Amino acid sequence: MRLLIAVCGSLLAAPIFAAEPHLSIETSADSLAIRADGRPVVQYVLRHDKVLRPFFTDLHAPNGAQVTRNFPPVAGQDAVDHDTMHPGLWLGFGDISGADFWRNKGVVRHVEFVESPRVEHNTVTFAVKNAYQAGDKQICDQVCRVEISAHPSGYWILLDSRFSSPNEFAFGDQEELGLGLRVATPLAVKNGGRLTNSDGLSGEKQLWGKQANWCDYSGEIDGKPVGVLLVPDPANFRRCWFHARDYGFVAANPFGRNAFTKGEKSKVAVLPGQSLGLRYAVLVHAGEAELAQDYREALELMNAMRP
Repeated sequence: MRLLIAVCGSLLAAPIFAAEPHLSIETSADSLAIRADGRPVVQYVLRHDKVLRPFFTDLHAPNGAQVTRNFPPVAGQDAVDHDTMHPGLWLGFGDISGADFWRNKGVVRHVEFVESPRVEHNTVTFAVKNAYQAGDKQICDQVCRVEISAHPSGYWILLDSRFSSPNEFAFGDQEELGLGLRVATPLAVKNGGRLTNSDGLSGEKQLWGKQANWCDYSGEIDGKPVGVLLVPDPANFRRCWFHARDYGFVAANPFGRNAFTKGEKSKVAVLPGQSLGLRYAVLVHAGEAELAQDYREALELMNAMRP
């Protein structure tokens, strides 16, 4: 549990880490493994034969607990639904100009590292270029910059993506667009976990289809509290609705206006020479999270990430 220490009449959260862990990168042909003092933090998968888009998997809290579902899910231990659509943490889009990059019908192909993976000031940074392809047609390009760092609040993963193309393309309107997360099986609400948002709502029935500043999925693994906080950047083109489920899934989606509210159908067009930006912060935390404080930290980190 994160202890609270009174200092000059104020309450401060005690650090999770006894000392700042040293981050490192292990590279292979198809993935990057990020470690802290040799312990796993997260794996970024560039390409996979069944999940046809890059993704993060095996997210670990500072106490060592894995907070995302096993990938692939283990029969008898995990729910095995959406096994290739919910690999851990991912950016996915069920409709870009009619092509489906959420359900592995279109291919998001890793093209190159725009910025090579490196550790600088104990922060892992890299940037990738991905090509979104449906059949023989290329819909758009994505350049995604990633920062991973260890803070007293936990491990932060920052994602800053820019989508562009020489030709016009458009993001459609459905539930399955945006930043998705599938938590470890013990964290699912139906297994005793907690799903909460910035407005104090909890559980699928209250959260689903609601806009919020953040959403947190938490619970206990081996008797120790852990969780994952999703924070969309308020500077994104539209506030996110949350596609939240008690079985362990949540997505932060700024596109699904009709899907969530039955209002006017959304079509977000990107013209030649223009780009659409999406930025998110993700906190993997252990102990009792101070979510309002963590949200303020997320805003500071995303502001510092701006070009």
